[in-house]
Amino acid sequence: MNNASSARGVIFDVDGVLVASGPAHRASWRTVARKAGLEMPDDLFLHSFGMPSRDIIRRVWGEGLSDARVREVDDEKEKVYRELVRGMLPLTIGVREMLHGLRDAGLVLSVATSGPPENLELVIREGRLTGWFAATVHGFDVERGKPAPDCFLLAAQRAGLRPSGCVVVEDAPAGIAAARAAQMPVIGFVGTHSAERLREAGVSAVVERLTEVTPALVDGLLAGRE
Repeated sequence: MNNASSARGVIFDVDGVLVASGPAHRASWRTVARKAGLEMPDDLFLHSFGMPSRDIIRRVWGEGLSDARVREVDDEKEKVYRELVRGMLPLTIGVREMLHGLRDAGLVLSVATSGPPENLELVIREGRLTGWFAATVHGFDVERGKPAPDCFLLAAQRAGLRPSGCVVVEDAPAGIAAARAAQMPVIGFVGTHSAERLREAGVSAVVERLTEVTPALVDGLLAGRE
């Protein structure tokens, strides 16, 4: 267990940060929506990226959908996604170099995703990321998904860190809002959204490559917070 009063950590979102999974998620949403005679508009996909699937389903299928049906659609959508990426996981360029640099500097690394445990397990297994993270949180670990802060607060707790000692790396407005609600500085990673959109969402810094997430950047964002 870390000394929470002095330890520093970085909490990573998964989809759109560690994994360039946006195209596969978009395709899986379109597949299940069209099967139901519905559409997933591009603007809704971008706006909702990073939110729990069950919340997105209610927006597209309608609020009157039963909880059981939401779970069925959720399971189907995520199964389609996993089949699309299985065996060719699109790990984001620079992930390993970034993780090595941060861990070598003594930073505690964690992940917090809105996705189900099966998706997270696939990323860690096929991305060969086993052993890199002190804590992992998936979408079923918390009652409220992003933009609520619960997943990031739980990740900090599991890693033995104070929220004031954590920086979050995110790519989507929902996740940025969640990190800010947890009172954690946010590094916005350009990919799903433009640098301008990330700044509008309230990030503390913007990077275009993961290798720009350095110990110096993290230390600068945490200076004076603990």
